[in-house]
Amino acid sequence: MDDYIVELSGVSKRFPGVLALDNVSFNLKAGEILALLGENGAGKSTLMKILSGVYIKDSGTMKIFGREIDEMNPKKAQELGVAIIHQELNMCAHLSVAENIFLGREITKSGVLSNREMERQAKKILDNLNIDISPDTIVGDLAVSKQQMVEIAKALSTNAKVLIMDEPTSALTSKEIDDLFLIIRKIRSEGCGIVYISHRLEELEHIVDRVTILRDGQFIKSMDYASTTLEEIIANMVGREIKEKFPRVQCKKGKKNP
Repeated sequence: MDDYIVELSGVSKRFPGVLALDNVSFNLKAGEILALLGENGAGKSTLMKILSGVYIKDSGTMKIFGREIDEMNPKKAQELGVAIIHQELNMCAHLSVAENIFLGREITKSGVLSNREMERQAKKILDNLNIDISPDTIVGDLAVSKQQMVEIAKALSTNAKVLIMDEPTSALTSKEIDDLFLIIRKIRSEGCGIVYISHRLEELEHIVDRVTILRDGQFIKSMDYASTTLEEIIANMVGREIKEKFPRVQCKKGKKNP
């Protein structure tokens, strides 16, 4: 599918004393994993917070599934199928997996919470993602990697078609990263567009279809991952050619102890 499900054009955002985004363009297709790259302060999180309704853009246009959106907010983003998983997981540790998945959207019968129905639907979502977690497990008892998978299940339970993942592997082991990638690929195969923010550039070859690079709040370049190199990506991120990944530093020898 060549049509874009997300189109941002000429987006700018200013905070007191800081121009965080300056005339930035961004787009995403259905069924693709797009890496949004840039150094700290490049504007990645600000752009995604605008897309998910956390921030309001100062200027520019935003289209989601061809519909132009003047002012986005978190509720409208959820209705449109946009979900974001922040680097700091937003889970209620004392509640069960099912209760977290349906938090704020609790299922009731005759005015009473229906835990059985929430657990049934939560299990269906988890099984579809091949996530081996019981819906009645207390989230605080789960490893961070499992909590992250619950966050993904929660996002997809709202019928999300645009999933933003901010540094999803920062606290995971190699095995946990492999498990996460399996889930992300499955979500992509079902037509969900995924924005993947990461500083671990070595991961990109395993999962990414396309990259978009920001630098100092400005759009720099967007390209297919298969047609670029890691060196080119880094050069676009920092604004200069990197000749040595690990440059040698000359140090003076210390004096010998007497």
